[in-house]
Amino acid sequence: EVASIKGMGEAKVAQIKAAFELGRRLFGTHNEKGAVFATGHDVYAYYHPLFKSLKKEVFHCAMLDVKNRVLKECRISEGTLTNSLIHPREAFRDAIKESAASIIFVHNHPSGDPSPSREDVLITERLVDVGEIVGIKVIDHVIIGDDGYTSMFEKGYIEK
Repeated sequence: EVASIKGMGEAKVAQIKAAFELGRRLFGTHNEKGAVFATGHDVYAYYHPLFKSLKKEVFHCAMLDVKNRVLKECRISEGTLTNSLIHPREAFRDAIKESAASIIFVHNHPSGDPSPSREDVLITERLVDVGEIVGIKVIDHVIIGDDGYTSMFEKGYIEK
């Protein structure tokens, strides 16, 4: 779209894209010690700035220590406008390497509606089951929309 403006060549468009990316990274910078997640709202407040402008569904994993402080984060998958393909093997790979005590999964709904789909409920159940097998507790799976979120734990899909 920017390239269609008169006088905007490839170099200028690249500079503008770089400026937007820099701004996204600066405003998305997180506490270096690692955020502590006590509620679904904490997860929403942390990830919403990073997810709000995405046009595709992305699925992330926050690996936590025993005090629910983020050790590491990773993007597990990037999907389409309406869904993201998740396989438990990829979902737990980095958490196992990092010796995470627990994890929180988080993904966005580009539609803006954070209501869980049937697939969201099923993958949450599957990930919780796998977590029990590998010894890494799934604390929550948070779905982020434009102006809100759904916590699968708060909705009762994940037991304490």
